[in-house]
Amino acid sequence: MAKTKLENIEACVFDAYGTLFDVHAAAGRIADDLGPDAEAISALWRQKQLEYTWLRSLMRSHVDFWQITGDALSYALDKFEVSERDAIHRTLMDLYFRLDAYPEVKQTLTTLRQAGLKTAILSNGEPKMLAGAVESAGIGDLLDGIHSVEDVGIYKPDPRVYQLSVDRLGVPAERICFVSMNPWDASGAAHFGFAVARLNRMGVPPERLPGDIAAEIKSLDELPPLLGIGG
Repeated sequence: MAKTKLENIEACVFDAYGTLFDVHAAAGRIADDLGPDAEAISALWRQKQLEYTWLRSLMRSHVDFWQITGDALSYALDKFEVSERDAIHRTLMDLYFRLDAYPEVKQTLTTLRQAGLKTAILSNGEPKMLAGAVESAGIGDLLDGIHSVEDVGIYKPDPRVYQLSVDRLGVPAERICFVSMNPWDASGAAHFGFAVARLNRMGVPPERLPGDIAAEIKSLDELPPLLGIGG
């Protein structure tokens, strides 16, 4: 996908998990305790975490992302028959409050704010989870808002979720650049009406879903130039 500069953007809104914060950082910190299946456990945890958001939305049986994260982790630990399961579960859930931010996050947000753009997070995350991750990363003063699906009671990619950022920031959808590492989220946001810069660190093909993606970047530090900021 060719990179074309996005014009007339007033705000940048970011997905949190996988985009700003490394969802595999928790398992990585105790990889020795998890053993040789550490990466596979983390991958399955993430897979089930996402699946449960979609399935619960379809079932109209909403619970917050903290419970979904715990339920998904329980499934993954059971699947791989992890010993000392309860202790490992407690440790990993605690670490999820302090996920590592990707190295370019703080500088990218700083650059955008210095250019006069509003910045926010729009996430499936439960408010306390998001607050913990933001505090741990030291980026709270670089955000104009942290928008959680808990305010509408349904998960992405429901359009009501994306509308949250329009309402909270007071910026029209077409003037919001939305950034997500999750291709299904990028498609959902584009279908809603955001100007979407799909973050694609891993070279994953686009989803076959509605929504025209405006641009693709491989790292968040490519975002300011895409918006005509800096050199």
